[in-house]
Amino acid sequence: MAIAIEFNNISKQYRLGLVSTRTLSHDLNRWWQTAVLHKEDPYLKIGSVNDRSTAADSEYVWALKDIDFKVEQGDVVGIIGKNGAGKSTLLKLLSRVTGPTTGTIKARGRIGSLLEVGTGFHQEMTGRENIYMNGAILGMTKQEITRKLDEIVNFSGCERYIDTPVKRYSSGMMVRLGFAVAAHLDPEILVVDEVLAVGDAEFQKKAIGKMQEVSEGEGRTVLFVSHNMASIKNLCKHGVLLEKGMVKTRGLIDDVVAEYMAANLAEVGDVSEVTEFKRVNVQTKEIEIVSLKRQFPYKLDSLKDVVFTARVRRNSNVSKFQFTTLIDNVANGGTRVGMAYSGEIAWPEGKTEAEFEVRIPQHHLTKGKYILDVWTGIGDPTSSCKYYDAVYDTLTFEVESIGNKLVNEWYSYWGETVYPMQVTTI
Repeated sequence: MAIAIEFNNISKQYRLGLVSTRTLSHDLNRWWQTAVLHKEDPYLKIGSVNDRSTAADSEYVWALKDIDFKVEQGDVVGIIGKNGAGKSTLLKLLSRVTGPTTGTIKARGRIGSLLEVGTGFHQEMTGRENIYMNGAILGMTKQEITRKLDEIVNFSGCERYIDTPVKRYSSGMMVRLGFAVAAHLDPEILVVDEVLAVGDAEFQKKAIGKMQEVSEGEGRTVLFVSHNMASIKNLCKHGVLLEKGMVKTRGLIDDVVAEYMAANLAEVGDVSEVTEFKRVNVQTKEIEIVSLKRQFPYKLDSLKDVVFTARVRRNSNVSKFQFTTLIDNVANGGTRVGMAYSGEIAWPEGKTEAEFEVRIPQHHLTKGKYILDVWTGIGDPTSSCKYYDAVYDTLTFEVESIGNKLVNEWYSYWGETVYPMQVTTI
């Protein structure tokens, strides 16, 4: 099989704090060495490993270090790892958003990238104009783009707004159109970062189906980054596990995911309150989640309600919103086992911040460890929803006893369940 992508000893280093070297002589030396002599930057020779949990012991940090692997044409590769592991940096290097500090990347064919909502979009241009602009950037002729236009618009579901400037699109609409453009304008290599997480359930299923189609039916190569292990395992054949900017494991996707989850499982403990969150950086934050606090013991019976308080901040004039809570089974590869979403909640008049009690009764979860994702938005999360904020891997709990024999017959891998939710303003 032909090789589509080669990462040859790729490293990427950033300087913490100031950009310059702080002295004129050093800046001139850097310019002389890099611009005139075409040598490596003499001030990027040292650096610490990218471990966000420890204090910096150097002014430099390796976001990626000695990345060396190949991807075959037509393969679908999942890039997984914790936040800060270097996943997005790797895709940005491949997409030529930035350049590597050392090493070379060889990619055979045109690259279509979806790294953030609206990647490559001009906010003042309409959706239609942006499709033509993106196609031109990929090297396609106007006739080729026109031939694909109807298919792109239909797939995105944005036909009504296609002649509206994209600055007026919701985050979900931006994702839909951005993915449709990236997938349909015939790139030989499709690069997709975490952004699909903000799409609704129907579109996520549609997008994953399209990625399977272009890889299996059309022989295109896909690199996919996600924290949703179920999607990764469903779509990808092979995987690469990054840890602190370095390749820890690569191989068959089931083996790579198993190693990743085994390491995470040992670290998942009693998290009862969270004020710093993991986010996909595409949220409007019109209703921003400030803190979450669990209101029940870490271990509970399956018949006890899941209850937590959420402090949120309003950063716009939004008058109504709703909560969505996603429940992931930690021990079962991070599989999503259920979701709960509220009705519309009126924002308390005269308040910038407000606190709400979120209750999920009758969840009937089986024994195991669970972790919550919490979103704010408006609309039906199962079909069409505008997301304001989405925070991942927050509060944890463990179901240790089962109060109903029927629950013993339920297994999380049977699929997702939609639960009722009750929200009270405190």
